[in-house]
Amino acid sequence: MFGIFKKDPIKKLEKEYQKIQEEAMHIQRSGDLRAYAEKINEAEEILKKIEALRGN
Repeated sequence: MFGIFKKDPIKKLEKEYQKIQEEAMHIQRSGDLRAYAEKINEAEEILKKIEALRGN
């Protein structure tokens, strides 16, 4: 009955993934490629978690 109030963890991770991707884009435009690479790696880790939850 109370399962309808639970939030989908995949949607939360997707939202976080989009946020990090946007931050990475702004960092890249500023020219800090090292920080950009770190953000991209962080985004890839979240993407792996999403894929694991989906069963891919």
